[in-house]
Amino acid sequence: MNEAPRTVLVAPLGGQPQVITFALDLLLAQGVTVDEVVVIHLAAPRYRQAYRRLAEAFPGDRYGARAIHLRGVSVMRQERALDDVCDTTDADAVWHTVHELIAGLKGRGLRLHLLLTGGRRLMALMAVSAALLHLEHGDRAWHLYTPDATVAAAYNGVLLHVPADAGVQLIEVPLAPLGAYFPGLRPLLGASPTDVIAARTRWLDEVEQGRCRVVLARLSERQSAVLRAFAEGLAPAQVADRLVITPKTVDAHKTTILAECRIAWNLPEDARLSYHWLREKFGRYFAGLGV
Repeated sequence: MNEAPRTVLVAPLGGQPQVITFALDLLLAQGVTVDEVVVIHLAAPRYRQAYRRLAEAFPGDRYGARAIHLRGVSVMRQERALDDVCDTTDADAVWHTVHELIAGLKGRGLRLHLLLTGGRRLMALMAVSAALLHLEHGDRAWHLYTPDATVAAAYNGVLLHVPADAGVQLIEVPLAPLGAYFPGLRPLLGASPTDVIAARTRWLDEVEQGRCRVVLARLSERQSAVLRAFAEGLAPAQVADRLVITPKTVDAHKTTILAECRIAWNLPEDARLSYHWLREKFGRYFAGLGV
């Protein structure tokens, strides 16, 4: 019988260590077996203090009666622990730290629970990006809701645990694991954020171009000419004048073209489309062909 994969809770850590313990307590209450907690943190004094307070809950790699290992991962910039995120180079350092961590954990076959609450907001955003690339269907991402009264009572780790009736809740974040569907995206791990954004844009452009090609393949020569005219920004009356056809014929061709577009883009029948939509979708396509 195959053993269940080891499970790791991964979370960015800010100045409030109780965010981690609150989330861990709720996961354990759900019956999740957590073997390790990995927190990503910056090196400014308030973050180091938060980590020390958190570590007090894991004496001897024990969390209460359970064996759970706590590990801290510092964000590094040029072999120096980063105090804060102040510029694009700092953001690059966060990106690489988060992605390398999550990719490494998944490379070991571990199941991940990713907590997106706590830490600098940019760290949580980077964690979402990493999750989209590396998480699989058995992994989970979470947001922690804490009522204001509990936030105030537990501020700065004064309370690391609260009773079940304190109103603290884990809310699952519905992230689609794009890396599982499109493995070709995962090599973006070694790229910079700018490179990833550019690669994503190229990938989306390729998808759009593929849809444009599918539509064109299903059109007649005359319908294709009408589509090209709309793609140039012509209004229906101008299309009729250019192609020397009646406005009624232009409208009939437009109806057919839009019907094929609904299929290619998987749009509902009641989706409102117009010749402006055709210009937006096909203008760049024809421009890229040089026609």
